[in-house]
Amino acid sequence: MVEQGGTAPSDLLHYLRPGTLQLPAPPPLGLYIHLPWCMRKCPYCDFNSHEAPSELPQQRYIDALLADLEAALPLVWGRTVHSVFLGGGTPSLFSPQAIERLLGDVRARLRLEPQCEITLEANPGTFEKNRFRDFAQAGVTRLSVGVQSFNDAHLQALGRVHDRAQALAAVEEAAKVFATFNLDIMYALPGQTLAQLGQDIATALQFAPPHLSVYHLTIEPNTYFAKFPPVVPEDDTAYAMLDHITDATAAVGLERYEVSAYARTGHRCAHNLNYWRFGDYLGIGAGAHSKLSFAHRVVRQVRLRDPQRYMAQALAGAALAQDTEVPRAELPFEYMLNALRLREGFGSRDFCECTGLPLSSIEAALREAECKGLIGRDFARVWPTERGFDFLSDLQALFLSNAPQ
Repeated sequence: MVEQGGTAPSDLLHYLRPGTLQLPAPPPLGLYIHLPWCMRKCPYCDFNSHEAPSELPQQRYIDALLADLEAALPLVWGRTVHSVFLGGGTPSLFSPQAIERLLGDVRARLRLEPQCEITLEANPGTFEKNRFRDFAQAGVTRLSVGVQSFNDAHLQALGRVHDRAQALAAVEEAAKVFATFNLDIMYALPGQTLAQLGQDIATALQFAPPHLSVYHLTIEPNTYFAKFPPVVPEDDTAYAMLDHITDATAAVGLERYEVSAYARTGHRCAHNLNYWRFGDYLGIGAGAHSKLSFAHRVVRQVRLRDPQRYMAQALAGAALAQDTEVPRAELPFEYMLNALRLREGFGSRDFCECTGLPLSSIEAALREAECKGLIGRDFARVWPTERGFDFLSDLQALFLSNAPQ
């Protein structure tokens, strides 16, 4: 259901009414907070991000976030939050003082576990001396730095607002301040050669990052690149780039634990792991998505996208644009879309507990995937093979038509 003017969450009893699923207990819960403004919209970006006004409405937006959270509290009451992720947009446009206020007010309303991971996305273009240190003092425990490349020509082609020198300075500071931090790197960029990709990866690894997220540049609908496609490397070159990334990261002790993520022991991203394991997450902020489990149903919500409308409606207690129950027949694909991204795959019991469905409901698709060499499995687990990782979309698609009876 879509409400043009925004709507409030339904009464809790609406979500607790009888249904076709039997979920034994809710999965772990994360909190996602969307801060939607950027210095400039990148031509490849399809996220809900908007060019920042000359004066950022930080206080009003935080007021709206807290009103949004207050309205949603009955849906997660009594549950512990295991991770918080401040994404965007460019959250580091907000001042450390604003982030400190936001996190303090979140803690006053939700029970965060003692060692809760709190990640903030940062853009090197917003880097100032001591700014990252101030974010850490505000309560951020993990920084994710959107480097994308250390090559000035490629940064310019991507429309990034920072250059190589700013990227190097930002990463150096992040490494000093945070015990756990992530670097985002993109590959298969316009005009990029395998040697240039190798230079980007070598530069990133010089800082010994505990976590690296590496993404293939994709041309998404409704972006500038979709209208004016750049010339990007051929598929064979892109595959060679990915092979180089995997080899180079493994050589320094970074394990590829997810299709796009590499980490040292103890530094996996807890928030993203919760997504991939089909955990729950409450999303607040303009355009934020939620996935929440109840005894008899799994629900997805979307907040209003436009920041101005979102602020007005959230302050009125009506920030939702969509509030829908995931159909029983779609749960296997929803689960597999996430779980098969993980090198470790998923436990058979986990599938049953998170979807409320028996493993027999996906047996036909599992057999087909196994016959095609896309998965391995035993009595307890299912995991993607190397071939499954290489053809992940094909593997996930096998579960699209697998409707449980």
